[in-house]
Amino acid sequence: MTKWLNRLLAIREWPLRDRLAVLVAAAVASAVALTGVAAWLITRVTVYNQLDSELVDVAAVTANWVAVDIEGMGGLDTNALKAANVTVMLVRADNRVSTLPGATVSLVAGPEEFSVARRQQGSSARTGVASNGQPYRIVAVPLKAGTESYALVLGRPLEATNNIMATLAWSLAIFGLLGVGVSSAIGFVIARSALRPMRRLSEAVAHVTDTGELTPVAIEGSGEVADLGRSFNTMLDTLQSSRERQRRLIADAGHELRTPLTSLRTNVELLVADERSRMLPEGARTDILRDIAGQLGEFTTLVGDLVHLSREDVVQPHPEPIDLRDVVRSAIARAKRRGPALSFDVELNPLYLVGEPDSLERAITNLLDNAVKFSPPGGTVHVLLEGDRLRISDQGPGIPDDELPHVFDRFWRSPSARNTPGSGLGLSIVAQTTKAHGGWVKAGHSAEGGAEFILRLPGSPTPPEDEVSDDESTILLPKVAQ
Repeated sequence: MTKWLNRLLAIREWPLRDRLAVLVAAAVASAVALTGVAAWLITRVTVYNQLDSELVDVAAVTANWVAVDIEGMGGLDTNALKAANVTVMLVRADNRVSTLPGATVSLVAGPEEFSVARRQQGSSARTGVASNGQPYRIVAVPLKAGTESYALVLGRPLEATNNIMATLAWSLAIFGLLGVGVSSAIGFVIARSALRPMRRLSEAVAHVTDTGELTPVAIEGSGEVADLGRSFNTMLDTLQSSRERQRRLIADAGHELRTPLTSLRTNVELLVADERSRMLPEGARTDILRDIAGQLGEFTTLVGDLVHLSREDVVQPHPEPIDLRDVVRSAIARAKRRGPALSFDVELNPLYLVGEPDSLERAITNLLDNAVKFSPPGGTVHVLLEGDRLRISDQGPGIPDDELPHVFDRFWRSPSARNTPGSGLGLSIVAQTTKAHGGWVKAGHSAEGGAEFILRLPGSPTPPEDEVSDDESTILLPKVAQ
């Protein structure tokens, strides 16, 4: 028992293709075995019922002859019985048995035949053994002669019938085994064909593991395996995108951090050298320290922008319903501190949406900082929130037409603005945040000649409490893109 159990458990270690082929073969073998056994039993019952019916009919006719001449058994002789391939005997109700004179084979009477003789009703049929030890099919019918009650018993040898049943059993077994073999081969082919996409997927995973190349797999057909392949390709695309962001972050950081780090190192080296030689003129040390502080501020801003842009999803995983007016007011308050000499013309109409307020405030603050940076002293920054669009415009020099397509590129800076503070990432953050919220942003010219940025965010001018479903009480607000 333990040996067979270990073999069954060992099947779990086989390749999936072989296991499927074995399971198909086992299922077909079970079906063939059940069908063969059922066919053999049904045939056997049918043959025996037909044989019993035939013997009962012969016994009923023979009983009429024997009843006329009990002593002579109706004139029956052994030749006639041999021709009919039957054996006859009489069983009396008092258990007396009479056989045909000269018969070489006699039947062995049993309780069934004596019961028919006593009751004189119905008939009996069974498989018994004759005096020569051969199996016989034995039937008994009632017979009445005067005051005596008998049962006429007929028997026919089962050798021919058993030979037919044996031939049928062997035929079913042989053809069943052939069917199992053919089905196993077909099952193996089907399993191999069905698992071919799985094998390709496994090879693709191994290829990625060994080489690091994110090569997608070919998708054929439909179904669960095809869906798995598509999910795998999607995973590869996501991984490739993550790699690209990582490479871009490293390249951008290496490119953009080199200049401030070099400047910081130079200033620090000057301070270190001045400690030994006191070569710096009066006030230069203070200017260098002030320059270092400014460079550290720009360095901190640049690192924060790089980390922000390197994230796959700028929007937090738990957005919330917000009133965009509150976000814009907070951003304007920050911008006013950076441009105290400027005036702000603000008109804010309601706009409610689902989003991440911190990311949106940072994006709007970047637009306002851009306006503050390029506005002339005493200038005015216009902020208009109307419908689903936020317009921010200034009175600065504006953006040349040939530079408009590049303003949202990473680290792109206008030639005229390369000497101004900034990392060149602020507008890229605006574009990425807006896209994550399902909107868009574009740059253009304001009516006063300066730059104008239009930020579109899908939302509703109606407060959330006024858009509650009567039956579900669900806030119906546009949802942020995930």
